[in-house]
Amino acid sequence: MADQNGSSLELNFLYYQSITETIDFMKTIKSSLVLSTALFFISLNLIMFVAMWSKSSFRETSRYLLFSQMLLSDSIHLGFTTLLYSCSMANINLIKVLCSMIVLVSGTTFRISPLTLAVMCLERYVAICFPLRHTDIATPGRTNIAIAVVWFLGSVNYVINIIFLAATDTYFLTKTIYCTQERLFLAKWQFDVFQSFNGVFFVTVGITVISTYTGIMMAAQSIKAKKASRTVLLHLVQLGLCLSSFLYSSIERALSTISSALFIHLRTLNFFLLVLLPRCLSPLIYDLRDEGVRPLFLRYLRCGRWRIKPSTSTR
Repeated sequence: MADQNGSSLELNFLYYQSITETIDFMKTIKSSLVLSTALFFISLNLIMFVAMWSKSSFRETSRYLLFSQMLLSDSIHLGFTTLLYSCSMANINLIKVLCSMIVLVSGTTFRISPLTLAVMCLERYVAICFPLRHTDIATPGRTNIAIAVVWFLGSVNYVINIIFLAATDTYFLTKTIYCTQERLFLAKWQFDVFQSFNGVFFVTVGITVISTYTGIMMAAQSIKAKKASRTVLLHLVQLGLCLSSFLYSSIERALSTISSALFIHLRTLNFFLLVLLPRCLSPLIYDLRDEGVRPLFLRYLRCGRWRIKPSTSTR
C-alpha cells in the first residue's frame, strides 16, 4: 500500500480512519446529533421536492427543474454519506463491491450540486441578458439533457475507478473493508485523477458563477435583473459551502499527523461542519426564499388542505 498510495503518512491516515471510539455517552450524543440532523434535512428536501413536482408548471419550467434536481441530489448525498458515517461509528465493514457502489453514489451527488449551480447560473444569465431567446434556449427538454450531462460528468471518474477495481482486484466481490473512498484507491494515479477532476470541476464552476454574476450586474438596469443578480450571488455562497467539503479529507489527514486521540475526538465535528451542514443549508439559503416554492412547501409541510396558488414570477 505504501508503494501504491505513496507514503507512510497515507498508511497512518488509513489506519486512523479505521480506529473506532469506545461506545459511551458522548459518542451516543454525537452520533444522535448527526443522524437526527441528516434525517431532518433529508425529510425537508424530499417534502420540498414532492411539493415542486406536484405542479405541472414547475415541471415545465427550466429553473424549477434544476431546483428539483439539486434537492434530490443533496438528499441522496446526505443519505449515503450518513450511511458511511454510521458504518464507521458502528465499526461495520462492507464488501468491497458494495462499498464501491455507495462511494459511487455519494461521490457523484457530491459533484452534482456545484455542476447544477453552474447550469442554474447560465439559465439566469440567459433569462436576463437574452430575454427574447430564453424560452427557446431554456426548454424543459434541453434542461433535462443538461441534467443528464451533469450526472455523467459527476459519475465518470467513479465509474472508471470501479471498472479498474473490478478488473484488477481478485477479491473485489468477496473482501470486506472499512469503507472509505481512500481505501478504494489501488494505485496513486487514481488519487491524482480524482484530485484533478475535483479541481477542474470547481474551478470551472467558480469561473461560470462569477462570470454570469458579473454579466448580470452589468445588465442590472431593472428590478428583475437586480433580483437575478442576488440569486446568482446566493449560488456563489452555495458554491463556497460545497467547496468547504473539500477541506474534510485535508483536515482529517492533518489531524492524523498530530495524534490518534485528537483525530478520533474531532472527526465527528469535522464531518458535521464540513460535510453535513453545507448540504443542509442549501434549501434554507436558496429554495425557501423563492416566492413560488415557499407557500407550496409550507402547505405540504403542514399537511394543509387549503388551496395555494404559488407565484412563478421570475426573481
